[in-house]
This record gives sequence, structure tokens and C-alpha cells, in this order.
Amino acid sequence: MPYVDRQNRICGFLDIEENENSGKFLRRYFILDTREDSFVWYMDNPQNLPSGSSRVGAIKLTYISKVSDATKLRPKAEFCFVMNAGMRKYFLQANDQQDLVEWVNVLNKAIKITVPKQSDSQPASDSLSRQGDCGKKQVSYRTDIVGGVPIITPTQKEEVNECGEIVDRNNLKRSQSHLPYFTPKPPPDSAVIKAGYCVKQGAVMKNWKRRYFQLDENTIGYFKSELEKEPLRVIPLKEVHKVQECKQSDIMMRDNLFEIVTTSRTFYVQADSPEEMHSWIKAVSGAIVAQRGPGRSASSVGFLLFREIGSFGVAFFLYSNTSVSFFVEIICMLIFIPIGLAKIMHPNSELPCSVTCT
Repeated sequence: MPYVDRQNRICGFLDIEENENSGKFLRRYFILDTREDSFVWYMDNPQNLPSGSSRVGAIKLTYISKVSDATKLRPKAEFCFVMNAGMRKYFLQANDQQDLVEWVNVLNKAIKITVPKQSDSQPASDSLSRQGDCGKKQVSYRTDIVGGVPIITPTQKEEVNECGEIVDRNNLKRSQSHLPYFTPKPPPDSAVIKAGYCVKQGAVMKNWKRRYFQLDENTIGYFKSELEKEPLRVIPLKEVHKVQECKQSDIMMRDNLFEIVTTSRTFYVQADSPEEMHSWIKAVSGAIVAQRGPGRSASSVGFLLFREIGSFGVAFFLYSNTSVSFFVEIICMLIFIPIGLAKIMHPNSELPCSVTCT
């Protein structure tokens, strides 16, 4: 789903047919920036790419005339929509129907509110933007004129010269991410609850890498890609204390960041959108509750003492409260068990007070 990042830009993943009429759609990360009057796309979220990585393609919003549903034009491509720019039609694929509708709406809204520039000022602005780009980094671009619309794309030579082997490794990673994002790979023993790509922080180098996560009834693990059979790491759910939205996301400069807290380590994971982040939190939390049984979460246990039930007058009731730790359960047991035994041995005696531990 498209979401708004820290710079108030609309971002998200889409599949695009980069070569016209090729029928081949590639996974790209798109940024719609109305202030810069641009719609650009990268191999991945720029936060996850090496510093200085260039964009794959870009187009001015003033050149886009219309964005509409294209499922009838491309019946074999699910959730497809088309972006008309001059004589060129860009076909893109969304993740689902809701994603398609939202992208079409935000793009049409962006091109409506964009004020067209005068034709004589366009060459000057284009040259200034290219000079600004060259001032930051020596990058060569290829400009194709299609129906009077300039389409700017980086040349293959620049990718090799600027990045060398790094680009090759990145292309390998990106080719893995071009595959469908949420294709489950069922393990032999337990059913998959949720699976998909996220970006996680490394334990030693603190770098961020894209990994394929898979949640089942007992564990959550991550792989290099969904094609791998052996996970890089498996985290038993019984070791997970809590899963929540990361409170340090502003400090770490990461959108859609959540954390998986275990006994030995806190895993920082970045989802592709706010909806996907909340979906992961809900799925992992639900799996933990299902594994431990209702009311038996290690981080949410309490006791209530009832003195009015039967001749013994003692009953224990478990309830959930995420602010109560496992240690409180032990303290409550130490308090309530002697009181309960005293009530059983002396049913007619009055206890000094009622105790409720929460």
C-alpha cells in the first residue's frame, strides 16, 4: 500500500513494465514527490541501497496526462493500471485491488494539483536539475525523447563504473525480490501463518538487509530469499517477550519499524508499509498467544482472590495485561497460596484483608 514517509512523499512497491510491450514486470520502489514534480523509482527503498545509488527511472508529473485501471488492456496482468505520458504508456502492477485503487487516486490527484510550467522554461529547469545532479555525483544518463517527452534513465556503463561489484551483488538481491512478495513456502511440520519480505538490522555491523520472513505456529525465521530451504536464523516464539512498533524509529530514521524482543536480543525489522508492519505485529502476537494458551502469556499474568466461593472460598483467575511481567506472577503466587491454605484450614476465621494483585 502507498504510504507517506518522513519527507511527506508517497512511497511504495509496484511492478513496472520498464521495456514497452515486453510483458515483463519488475519490482521497483516508487516515490511520488509533488514538491519536486517527479515520480521516480529505484531498485529498492533508497534507505536499503548503498549510499549514492542512482534511481532506475523518473518522469515529471507535468508529463502525465492520465492514470487509469488497465485490467482490460492487460488481462493477464493482475491489478494492472496504466500511466499515460505523451506517446508512451507505462503499465504497472499493484499488490491487490485496494493497492491499485489507492495508487490511481494519488497519482491522478498529484497531476491535477501540479501547475504546468511554460514550455520555454522547461529546457532551463531540466538543465538546472541535471547540473544539480552532476554537482552531487558524476553520473551519466540517457535521455530518450518519446513523443516529445524526455525519459531520463541511467546508463548501464555508469552502473558498472560507479558501483562495480556492489551493483552486481545488489542486482542479484533485487532479482530475488522481483519474485512475488507474499508467496508462502510451507515447512514440513507446521503451517505458515504469514510470510513476506522485510528489512532487518544486522547484529554486528548494524547494516540493513532484505530478508524473507516466515512465521509458523512455533517459530519465526528469516531466509536470504524465499528460494532458500535453510533459514539464516530461527527464533522460537517461546523466547519472544513482546512484539511492538519501535519507539526508536525516529532515532534510527526508519519508517514502518517494529521490534521483536527476546531474552538475548532485540530484532529490528522494517516492513514495506504501515499496514504491513501492523499485520506482522498482529500475526506474531497472535501466534504467541495461541502457543501459550489463553491468559498465559509470560508478560501478561495476574491473579484475583475470591473469598465468597463455596466453603473453601478461594479461586484464581488469570487475566491479560501487557504491563504486568512474569515476575509479578511469582510474587502473587507467594502471597495468595499461604492465604488460600489458611482459609482452607480455618474456614470460619476472618482474613485481615482482601488482596488483589494486578
